[in-house]
Amino acid sequence: LTVGILQAADLMSMDSDPYVKIQLLQGGKRLKKKKTTVKKNTLNPYYNESFSFEIPLEQMQKILVAVTVFDYDKIGKNDAIGKIFVGSKATGLGLKHWSDMLANPRRPIAQWHYCILLISVL
Repeated sequence: LTVGILQAADLMSMDSDPYVKIQLLQGGKRLKKKKTTVKKNTLNPYYNESFSFEIPLEQMQKILVAVTVFDYDKIGKNDAIGKIFVGSKATGLGLKHWSDMLANPRRPIAQWHYCILLISVL
């Protein structure tokens, strides 16, 4: 499974140092996590970063991908700006994105998710 974080747009104004964390979940437990670089002083960051995860085909229907945009803080806790879920247990656009990806193996399927970020799932 390859998750591409392409860009975000019109993020909430905070300290403006956003990054994205991708978590693979199964049965409510986190299996793996990865994150993008921090983009300084922007509400419209461009990432174009891809993250690959080794998932057995028979496990794909059980995986839920949580994608969270955070505002990086040097001191204190990083603030969550927004979060979406993509996977067979997701709803709405997150479920449609996952279904489109499964129906088109080895082809990247890019989709904007609620004006937060553009991600591609392969």
